[in-house]
Amino acid sequence: MRIPIIIKEGNNMSKKFNTAAVCIPSEHYMVNIDDRLKQIKQLVDEGKYFTINRARQYGKTTTLRALYRYLKSEYYVVLMDFQTFGSLDFESEHTFSSAFANSFFKLFRRNDSIIDNTDTPLYKLIDDSHNANFSLRILFNDLKDICSVSDKPIVLMIDEVDSATNNQVFLDFLSQLRAGYIDRDLEPTFKSVIFAGVYDIKNLKHKLRNEDEHKYNSPWNIAADFNIDMSFSKNDIFGMLSDYENDHHTGMDIDQISKLIYSYTSGYPYLVSRICQIMDEKLPEKYSSEHDIWTVSGFNSAIRILLSERNTLFESLSEKLNSYPRLSDMLKTLLFTGKNIVYNYYEESTNIATMFGFVRDNNGVLVISNRIFETWLYNLYLSTAEMQQTDIYKASLQDKSQFIINGHLDMKHILEKFVIHFHDIFGNMNDKFLEDEGRRYFLLYLRPIINGTGNYYIESHTRDLRRTDIIVDYLGNQYIIEMKIWHGDEYNNRGEKQLADYLDSYHSNTGYMLSFNFNKKKHIGIHEIIVDDKKIIEAVV
Repeated sequence: MRIPIIIKEGNNMSKKFNTAAVCIPSEHYMVNIDDRLKQIKQLVDEGKYFTINRARQYGKTTTLRALYRYLKSEYYVVLMDFQTFGSLDFESEHTFSSAFANSFFKLFRRNDSIIDNTDTPLYKLIDDSHNANFSLRILFNDLKDICSVSDKPIVLMIDEVDSATNNQVFLDFLSQLRAGYIDRDLEPTFKSVIFAGVYDIKNLKHKLRNEDEHKYNSPWNIAADFNIDMSFSKNDIFGMLSDYENDHHTGMDIDQISKLIYSYTSGYPYLVSRICQIMDEKLPEKYSSEHDIWTVSGFNSAIRILLSERNTLFESLSEKLNSYPRLSDMLKTLLFTGKNIVYNYYEESTNIATMFGFVRDNNGVLVISNRIFETWLYNLYLSTAEMQQTDIYKASLQDKSQFIINGHLDMKHILEKFVIHFHDIFGNMNDKFLEDEGRRYFLLYLRPIINGTGNYYIESHTRDLRRTDIIVDYLGNQYIIEMKIWHGDEYNNRGEKQLADYLDSYHSNTGYMLSFNFNKKKHIGIHEIIVDDKKIIEAVV
């Protein structure tokens, strides 16, 4: 018998999902960013100077590389990376000017330019850089001369611009760029200057020591705002997964998986790529076929791996929490109390949280950027030594084997036991404790029960001071729990109706409600009600 050999045409099995440094189209599955490049080019065409400020691993370097190729037909482009500069290069004006000149010379020569010969200003720049008196003033005079004889406008792009270790030298450098921009109608200068980094260099105060407060006002106030969305949309993710499916033929429901990835990441580029990378590279050892991997079950497995691993993004976020205690305090308030925080960019903690990617503005209210970050933060704060020494956490460790029946969570029993423990441990606490800490301790009790097998996240659009909906994913089953502060029978009845309606979107017939009741005559315990043919199991503490 002849065994047929199936050849998959157009299969590029060498391509991978990438989360390390720059993405290369021929090597990596990528989102199509052509529309983004067109928007950025418009700023360049208008002669704007601007900074691409985004959090770590948000695709800044990949975007700059793509933009470099995109602009080359109309412009001479110099793409520089300040991470290639050593600390000594920022030690003084002279060392910085020399390092910049040599880097500019090398990178400019990648362009096929008429001024790349020995009797042009490009080579004078190098000659001058060897002079002991070489300064920023001489450097910029030479750069103006290069711009004046160039047959194409020159675009300067600098990646990792906030790697500059000597802020005064950097500020002086910015001042020279600003002077050239202001005098651009009198003297030739760069057509456009583009920086990329995490810190907003319009305001360098977060990079400076307290004694350097006089440097807060940056000469980069000439920069245009950069408001182009660099997150991935559901359609972006769909396109990338379509390319993957064309190569691998997994049979996945591309629309379903795209929506799932987006719902958990809100399009954060690193998280999107990392989830796909885990599914592609780590899950084959856990599943019998590619088809089984690219399913809801496989996706949930990838989320569990992602949340438990050490990666460069989470390590960066953790470092920022340690470096900025006020940031951490603000995030704890946002996560555990249900209190709305007005989005005010000029409030320091909000500014820092936005800059590092922890939060975003949602109609004037501060929210955690995405479900992954939110769950990661919950896990981080709930796993501290202080939290694990609490009686409620210890009770969960003792109880957790009771709640798994045939692979399903017995959520009703979880609520029953939580009510008992909470009343025993915290029964004498005041209303303020219930309001501020009640939800924290339920999550603390829940976490050891589902840890390693299930995921949980908070529905941000339902979060407020009075109610918070937590969604638990456990082995493909979802449990919707509304945690709320008691505000009378009328409000409670309305909440029961809201939960019943909410269950429809999850195609579930059973929901759970945990009420923190301030009423001294409250009846502690569990009861069941039916609302619009939905069963609601309500626990009161």
